[in-house]
Parts: sequence; C-alpha cells; structure tokens
Amino acid sequence: MNIPGRIGIMGGGSWATAIAKIISMTQTNFSWYMRRPEQIEEFKRLGHNPYYLTSANFNVENICFYDNINEIVENCDTLIWATPSPFLKQHLEKLHVSLKDKVLVSAIKGIVPDENMIISDYFMKFYDCPADNITILGGPCHAEEVALERLSYLTIGCTNEERAKMIADLFNTHFIRTSTSQDVTGIEYAAVLKNVYAIVSGICHGLKYGDNFQAILMSNSIVEMERFINSINPLERNICDSVYLGDLLVTAYSRFSRNRIFGTMIGKGYSVKTAQLEMEMIAEGYFGTKCIKEINEQYQVNLPILDTLYSVLYERKSAVPAIRKLTETFK
Repeated sequence: MNIPGRIGIMGGGSWATAIAKIISMTQTNFSWYMRRPEQIEEFKRLGHNPYYLTSANFNVENICFYDNINEIVENCDTLIWATPSPFLKQHLEKLHVSLKDKVLVSAIKGIVPDENMIISDYFMKFYDCPADNITILGGPCHAEEVALERLSYLTIGCTNEERAKMIADLFNTHFIRTSTSQDVTGIEYAAVLKNVYAIVSGICHGLKYGDNFQAILMSNSIVEMERFINSINPLERNICDSVYLGDLLVTAYSRFSRNRIFGTMIGKGYSVKTAQLEMEMIAEGYFGTKCIKEINEQYQVNLPILDTLYSVLYERKSAVPAIRKLTETFK
C-alpha cells in the first residue's frame, strides 16, 4: 500500500477547504471532490472556494478537481473525508469503487444518523475497511483560524501508531502542530459530544447566563463526556488532553462555532426549525444529540446535560425552565 500516496479531499465545505489549505502547503499536488460541478467551475475561475473561506487562495493548477466520487476514489490512495455526517451516506450511495485498500482519514465530527455509528465503525462495517487503514482527525481546530494561519493543534487517531505518524506528517506546517493517539473511539465520541455541549453553551449565552456559569457548565460537561466515553470504551486516557477538553472549550466558546451560534439562537427564542433555516452551515450537535440519546439507551449513562438538550431540541420543551432545572444538578 502506497502511504500516503495520492491524496484526495472529500467535501466542498469550510472544513474541507481548511484541510485543503494545509495539504496544499505539504503536498505539490492533490485531488479534491465536490459534488456540484458549478462550485468547481467557480473555484477554478476565482482561485478560491466561492462559498466557504473565500480568503483562502489556491493555485488551482496543482489541484485535480472531481465531481464524480468513483473517479477520485479510483485515482487516490489516501482519502480525507470532510463532509457533514448527515450527508455521508448520501455521498457513499453513489460509490461503487472499493475502499478496502484505501487509507481513510475522517475529519467528520459527527455520527452517521439512522445507523447511530461513529464514522470509523461505519466504514469498517459497511465498506470492509480494516481498522489500521482508518485514521481520525481531532481538534481543537476551527476552519476559520486555519484559513488565517493561526497556530492550531491536531490529533491524529489510529489503532496503528506508525500509520498515525505518517498521516500526521501530512498536516505538519508552520502553523499546524500534530500529535498521535490510539484512542480512535474516544476521540470520535468526544467530537460528537463537544458539539452537543456547545449548543447548550450557546443556549445559556442566549439566555444571558454569564461567564461564571459557563465555567461551571464546561466543568460538568467534561465530566459527563468522560463518564460516557469510559462506558463505551474503557481505556486509560487523560480527558484533559487537547483532543478532548481543548476541543470542547473552543467549540463552546468560539465565535466561529456553528453549534454555539445555533444554541444562542435557541436561547434567544428562535424555534429549532427557524434557527436551522437561518444557519448557513450544519450544526452537527443537533443530529449528535439524538444519536447519543439513542445509543445511551443501551448503556444507561447519567447524561443530564445531553438529556436536557434533547428535551429542548426534540421534545419542544422551553429552554428557560429546562436549563434552570439543569443548573440545580451542578456543583
């Protein structure tokens, strides 16, 4: 197997664009899949993504664009997936080329809806991908700051430590620093949960709770995250590592966080549907809340913060009394 070999980026959104910016600094040429031909044509004409991170400029002569998923998979060795989790199945339904011998890098911070599976498990179950061929890209890292070349840190998760180091080399630049981990499952579930807690953080912000309370919310959120991850995958891990706590904090506090923005709108009185319609990007935590809630029916872990959010998003409970009741469980 040629590692990393020919690299393909899967997705045309902000996170895919940020990843492409990094890869463009470490690789001479790479491929890029976007499902809409008109987006590709505009990209070639402008020299940047016409819809996302428009300040990030590219030499389009070094990029081989594809709007056919089978062609890019056929021609690449390493595939970096950066599509929103709710759309992953939709993309893969068109795929007829085997992924079995490809190195997959998942930059998707979500769960496959309906299947209630993290991305690595989904690829292993439905596409016969060996665990050693699947790597996970963990934060804390916002696409907007990558575009600005602000110092950021990424964690590469893989059960094969040598492969994790090879993929980490792809992302090492003057503004990106990398580390590796073998906790694939923990990193993936942490990435889902941090989006959930960021929505709650946004709701509390919209309800005018202050910084003092936000600190308490985050303290309780990281404890809840650890409790759930340890129940799913008992493993020695430090929940204070940047890929867990750091990713939670930046997603809950940053003005770039779409999940926090979505939550803030809910806290200000928007309905869930109205907030979704006004959002220009997907708030992964909305889908993640339902998925984790259903997964937890098997594990029965105490998740008061997630349960509260579920009641607001899916049971149409008022945010004001729901959050007030949640505050009584904190210490």
